[in-house]
Amino acid sequence: VPRGLAPPPPKAGAAAPRPNPPSQFRVFYDRGDLPIAIMHGAVGGGRIAWKVDIEKLDFHHYLPIFFDGAREQEEPYRFLAVQGVYDLLEKGGPKILPVVPQLIIPLKTALNTRNPVVICTILKIIQSLVKSGDMIGEALVPYYRQLLPVLNIFKNNNLNIGDKIDYNQRKNMNLGGIIAETLEMLEVTGGEDAFINIKYMIPTYESAVLA
Repeated sequence: VPRGLAPPPPKAGAAAPRPNPPSQFRVFYDRGDLPIAIMHGAVGGGRIAWKVDIEKLDFHHYLPIFFDGAREQEEPYRFLAVQGVYDLLEKGGPKILPVVPQLIIPLKTALNTRNPVVICTILKIIQSLVKSGDMIGEALVPYYRQLLPVLNIFKNNNLNIGDKIDYNQRKNMNLGGIIAETLEMLEVTGGEDAFINIKYMIPTYESAVLA
């Protein structure tokens, strides 16, 4: 795309789902290399058992692996990866910000599946990510060009995802609504350069801050 020109409208077929290959998370879990287990009867119930203190984990190693697993659609991988991400973000504190650059490829890979359920799962994770510490929203701004193109394709999609979204998340949100909510959160947490960078990738975006 030449400088100064907005991206062209999405091409026909742009919303068609793409292959979703097995994640790194699945490989590590199947080998027994992740410090987690399912609490008995917990699938769908929102709890996993950690075999070590989360605060003592190497976030540079584990956080990208869990993020990669969040695009899984098969159980127990999906439940463990998604809930594991939320646990890590809740307890990670200052360990999260330095790992942000390593999270971009897993996030981009998940969004590029163009699977509406995966996209919603990932957007909820991005919302939790930017709320998990200061400066994280700003740290994501340089990566908008990798993360936002798929959102431009689906921003007007009113498909109701209902209870297919992650356990314990709000029900009855449609895809376009979750995209709008996420873009707003990115703008609010992204600092002074966030709006112009969102607008460049999603020309129809209207500021939630400048109104």
